[in-house]
Amino acid sequence: MTANLVKLLKTIDLISSRRGATVDHIAEELEVSKRSAYRLLGVVEELGFLIEDIKDPIENKMRKRLDKEFHQKIGPINLPDIKFSPSELIALYLIKGEAPNCTVSGLADNIKSAFVKIGMFAPKGLAEKLDKLQSLFLLDAKMVKSLSGKEEIVDQLVDAMLSNQTCYIAYHSFHDDMDKSFKIDPLHFFEHQGGLYLFVNTTSFGDIRILAAERINHVKPTGETFIYPENFSPEAKLKHAFGLIYDDPIDLEIWFSADQARYIKERIWAMDQLIVDQKDGSIVLKMQTSGKRELKRWLLGYGAEAKVLHPEDFHREIKKEISKMNKLY
Repeated sequence: MTANLVKLLKTIDLISSRRGATVDHIAEELEVSKRSAYRLLGVVEELGFLIEDIKDPIENKMRKRLDKEFHQKIGPINLPDIKFSPSELIALYLIKGEAPNCTVSGLADNIKSAFVKIGMFAPKGLAEKLDKLQSLFLLDAKMVKSLSGKEEIVDQLVDAMLSNQTCYIAYHSFHDDMDKSFKIDPLHFFEHQGGLYLFVNTTSFGDIRILAAERINHVKPTGETFIYPENFSPEAKLKHAFGLIYDDPIDLEIWFSADQARYIKERIWAMDQLIVDQKDGSIVLKMQTSGKRELKRWLLGYGAEAKVLHPEDFHREIKKEISKMNKLY
């Protein structure tokens, strides 16, 4: 069925050109018999497209072309000639590969649907290339947050973002294990470590916060519209935060052992980071970032192979945490 639909669309594409196309040319391009080419042209006419016969004075052959007046009414028809580079194929596959474990099942279905459409218009062999790439990349689905049953809520929030619609939401707070209702202006979705989050302007509290999508239990549009905050940049917020917390920024200096140095150098930890090599092979990572709570968890994961040099108060916080851990062990 899909193959027939592609042939039909390509037939329309061929006869919508200024010179049209001969039946022989259509058959050759679609790799079908002349009889099949005539059948496709008949289907095009059944769909309401007006086709005229024009004589090519050079080739002395009859060509099929969309009726000029009809063509002007419906506008140009152009099917894309899609060509993908190897790197683009890889990037597309990485998106496709996420579909089975996507945190929102509706998004997974949309990703699969999009690839069906890509296959319809793409050059021959693209689908096979994508399938071959499947064996080259393995995507880890561990620790992914589930949004099963939240598809409708996500759709409502997307609609609200597109139409700048203020909403009432019921949100489950981990802090006191309660559902809280308040008004928000939903601004942006973003993904972080397998979870779906969104920036919202909390009109009830007067500030911009991050909410976890899976903890939103109800959404109700208020009928009010909001103006997008003029000076808010979600990219800037995420860029300057170490994780999800974007509190006051701190100038941080951390020593890493020689064994960890090469791993630290592989990643970008902050946009304005600076790495200073030491004579013994160790390094000092300097960066401005925010989110002490997440920084603390990250640093403690390195054990004795990382040490906060600056600021002094954060050094003391880490030392105090290590003392508490020591009592537990």
